[in-house]
Amino acid sequence: MKTVLIVEDDLINARVFSKILTKRGGLEVRHTENVDEVMEIATARAADIILMDVSLSHSVYQGKPVDGIKITQMLKADPKTADLPIILVTAHAMEGDRENFLKQSGADDYISKPVVDHQRFVEQIMSLLPQE
Repeated sequence: MKTVLIVEDDLINARVFSKILTKRGGLEVRHTENVDEVMEIATARAADIILMDVSLSHSVYQGKPVDGIKITQMLKADPKTADLPIILVTAHAMEGDRENFLKQSGADDYISKPVVDHQRFVEQIMSLLPQE
């Protein structure tokens, strides 16, 4: 069973995503906004894909505030976690943002909130999951 790590500071969003992914996608879900935990899970390969909220408002790493872009950059820069698929999730989707966020962060894909089309959301995640 594949595991999705949801990095999201809004518990309601995290719950909605979890429900969609477990019910529709048959996926395992973990949730945290603790950056140390994210790094641990990623390094240990305890998740197959990460859904990364861009605007993590409470997240701190090594004493500095970080957002989803920064965490994604750190994961993509580390050879141990560079190939782990990361999908950015953001509510601030203006024209051109998508390209900027992807370029800046090195993420693999991008989903805008709110998620309206649940099936498409699941398919987008499934398409990036490593196939055995």
